[in-house]
Amino acid sequence: MSTLPVAFTSLDDRIASAAELVREQLRGREHEACVTSSFQAEDVVVLHLVRELAPEIPVLFLDTGYHFAATYEYRDRIAAEWRLNLRNILPAKTVAEQEAEFGILNQTAPDRCCALRKVGPLFAALEPYGVWFTGLRRQQAKTRANLQPVESFALPTGKQLRKLSPLADWHTREVWQYAERYEIPLLPLYDLGYSSIGCEPCTSLPMSADDLRSGRWGGTKVECGIHIQPSSVQESH
Repeated sequence: MSTLPVAFTSLDDRIASAAELVREQLRGREHEACVTSSFQAEDVVVLHLVRELAPEIPVLFLDTGYHFAATYEYRDRIAAEWRLNLRNILPAKTVAEQEAEFGILNQTAPDRCCALRKVGPLFAALEPYGVWFTGLRRQQAKTRANLQPVESFALPTGKQLRKLSPLADWHTREVWQYAERYEIPLLPLYDLGYSSIGCEPCTSLPMSADDLRSGRWGGTKVECGIHIQPSSVQESH
């Protein structure tokens, strides 16, 4: 009696599973849902999936002031073509104000820079919501190896969110196959060799082909702090 090899999950199965998760989690909670987007490939795929059921869902973009020009251009293009309910989240201080007061923190204290320009502003912006969709995947980094599609997340104020990652178990190739299938243009910076794209001063080409986020923060860290359960965001004040 022969043993048949276990087949890999097909893209159709991946899509069906992700769409069902979105449908289940949105049911009766559409009014309290949002999706965060850096406009990287995963985030655009999740956004495409979620908008099939909630076309007016708020799309939160962290406008740190340090993004690549190409990222801003791409954000504006997709926002216009898809008629997104885009909400640009701004830090308390402009780049010029922050640098005048503290110097160039992305060089001297990147954790503090992330806290001021990303973590604090986003946690504050998430307060009105109860359901938070992300484009996180386990394959992106070792720090995300235990990522679950549905998790609870407490903001520093104690507000509880349901954090959803419909692509948690997707591979990079499936993200790109989805984009190709639905004719979704992706951020042009990928064509230059970038594999994970954040603020321009803290993003380089990957140092290792096996580590998608190895080009972030010069390899000194792989997370800005947003996706680490917070105890406080004192740096945001």
